[in-house]
Amino acid sequence: MIRYRHIIIAMAVPKRRRTSSASRQRRMHIFVTPAALATCQKCAKPIRPHMVCKYCGYYKGQEVINILGKLTKKEKKAKEKEMKEVEKEEKGAGSLEELSKK
Repeated sequence: MIRYRHIIIAMAVPKRRRTSSASRQRRMHIFVTPAALATCQKCAKPIRPHMVCKYCGYYKGQEVINILGKLTKKEKKAKEKEMKEVEKEEKGAGSLEELSKK
């Protein structure tokens, strides 16, 4: 109770204790949903939608961040090799599809 200039103000108190099942039913809709993932158009790795790919630095087919500029010489070489392998795989898959159509 709080007294304020001769007026007594009482806080609201629940009449009955909420049961555990009622609490759990109320909380049933409170949960963490898994992150939605899309694939990068350039490197085909899973990324969050509407975000720049942290692996290749591309967004909607355009380079936004120069990923290779931040790497050391050794890391650059490995990354370039990896990107070339991915491009070869993409080209190889495209040619097989074309052959199967003909």
